Amino acid sequence: MGQKVELACIIDDDKIYVNLVKKIIEIKKLSKNLLIFKNGKEALDHFKLILENATEDVLPDIIFLDINMPVMDGWEFLNEFIKIKNNFEKKITLYVVSSSIDPRDLERAKSFNLVTDYLIKPIELKKFEKIFDRNGHAAA
Repeated sequence: MGQKVELACIIDDDKIYVNLVKKIIEIKKLSKNLLIFKNGKEALDHFKLILENATEDVLPDIIFLDINMPVMDGWEFLNEFIKIKNNFEKKITLYVVSSSIDPRDLERAKSFNLVTDYLIKPIELKKFEKIFDRNGHAAA
C-alpha cells in the first residue's frame, strides 16, 4: 500500500453512513485523521478559514461529498468550492457520493473537473480501499 492518507473528509448528513465509513477508515487504518461535516456550508466555512489562516497542512487529501443535504447541498458546495480551490496548492481528490442512480446526477458530477468520480451508496469495501490506495500512490 502507498503513502497513508493523512486527512480524509466526509461531507454528509446521514449519521448511519458517516459512522459506517468512520469505522471502516479506523479499522482498515485508511486515513490518520478524519474531518466530518453535516452539510456543505459547514465544510465551506472550514475551508475558507484554512485559506484565511494559510494553514494548508490541515486540508484533506480526499473528500467524500454527499449531494442531498440540508442548508447547503453537494452541488452548491461544489459551485462555491471551485471559487476557492485554486487558492490551495495541495491536490485534493474529491468524490461525489450519493444513493442517487439518476444519470443526470452522474452527468452533472462529471461536469465538474474537480470531481474524480461519482460513487453510489453503499460503497463496496474493496472499492473504498482501492480509493485510498490509489490516492496514496498518487501522493507518493
